[in-house]
Amino acid sequence: MKINTPTTKIIAGKYKGKTISLPSLDVTRSSKARLKESLFNVLQFDIIDKIFIESFAGSGSIGLEALSRDAKKSYFVELDKGSYNILIKNCKAIDMNKCQTSLGDTFIQTPNILSSLENSNEEIILYVDPPFDFRDGMDDIYTRSFKMIEEIKNDNIFMVIVEHVSTLEIPNTLGKFSLKKTKKFGKSSLSYYIYS
Repeated sequence: MKINTPTTKIIAGKYKGKTISLPSLDVTRSSKARLKESLFNVLQFDIIDKIFIESFAGSGSIGLEALSRDAKKSYFVELDKGSYNILIKNCKAIDMNKCQTSLGDTFIQTPNILSSLENSNEEIILYVDPPFDFRDGMDDIYTRSFKMIEEIKNDNIFMVIVEHVSTLEIPNTLGKFSLKKTKKFGKSSLSYYIYS
C-alpha cells in the first residue's frame, strides 16, 4: 500500500513548479502558500545574493523558495531526523551545492552558523519558525527563540523574520533589532525585525 506523502510546490523563481516533499504533519506544520507568497512579496529583490538561514527548517520549503528567487545560499537547521531526511531529499532536488544542512538543536546550531558568518561581507536573512501548539515541552519555545535573536552579535543581518502563532504578543525590540511590521494569516503571523 502506497503512503501518500504530503508535498508542496515552489511558487516562483527559477525552480517554480518543482515539487518538494513535506514531513508528516504530525511532526511539523507547513508554512501556508499564502503566507509564503506574502513573505517573498515583502522581500522581493532583497532576497537576491543574500544568505538565507531557516531555523526549525522542517522540509526546507522557505529556504528552498529563497534559493529559487536567487538567494546565494540557504542554511537549514532541523532537529527531527525524519524531517531532516526529507529536507536532504528536497535540497538534492533543488540544488545541493547551495544548501547547507544541520541536524540538531536550533538553539545551538543557528548561533554557530551566525558566528561562522560574523566576519563575512554577506548579508543574512534569518527566518525563525518555531513549532507551536502541538508538541509537549514546547511551552518556552518562543522565549528561547526571542533570546536567541536578542543575543545575535552579527552586524551583517539584513532582516530577522519570525513566523509565530497570531495570538502571541511579540516584543517591539529584540536585542539590536526592532519590529518593523507584522502580517497576519489566520492562525499564523509573520513579524519582520530590522536593525534599531
